[in-house]
Amino acid sequence: MFQRIFRINSHCKFQVNFTSQVLNPNKIKLGYRVRRSFLLSGNCYIQGNNGIIIGDNTIFASNVKIISANHNIKNLDLHVSTKPVIIGSNCWIGTGAVILPEVEIGCGVIVGANAVVTKSFKESDIIIAGNPAKILKRIK
Repeated sequence: MFQRIFRINSHCKFQVNFTSQVLNPNKIKLGYRVRRSFLLSGNCYIQGNNGIIIGDNTIFASNVKIISANHNIKNLDLHVSTKPVIIGSNCWIGTGAVILPEVEIGCGVIVGANAVVTKSFKESDIIIAGNPAKILKRIK
């Protein structure tokens, strides 16, 4: 209703919670069963300027931020071109987590609430949390 009648996030080809904001959805690739998190998780900010790839069965909670591009420090009207953000399959992104540009997250990774992911964690089946995020535990 919000996308079709009120035109909130109407540029998205997938359903998005009306409290969330999605930029450049055409550069966002969603795996199987990821769309439901976009619909159910509110107050998210997903900026796909440099691309975002999210693997199958990955879920995220409310207030998650995924940012794929930084501003050019000499001209704040421009964004720096970088590699896309890649999130593997079967991940769980906790509430309030922030994932920054060029980050790659492996399969089966749990990102703790309010974590700030500033670097890649390519290995699978780990729990990361903190600011900046670090490995807390390996999942058996």
